[in-house]
Amino acid sequence: MPYPKPKPPKFKLQVQEDETDHRLWHDVHAPDGRLYVFDSEAEARAKLEELFPVLFGLEKYAAGPKRTRVIVIVPDDEDEQRQD
Repeated sequence: MPYPKPKPPKFKLQVQEDETDHRLWHDVHAPDGRLYVFDSEAEARAKLEELFPVLFGLEKYAAGPKRTRVIVIVPDDEDEQRQD
């Protein structure tokens, strides 16, 4: 019995708005309130650089703590079963 081929991963953006609390990360939303979701990590990183050029640039040259990141969205098994 063949297993279903896994779907390619999706990516989202997160930013740390308070540099004093390294535990608080927030998802980045579009102006319409929807979560930014990308099909490739390269697209996600390009958007991150567009939205947060200063933070992105500082990280690029290791001139401060990491405050932006691209996260892989892991689908929930229960969500996949509901969609089938």
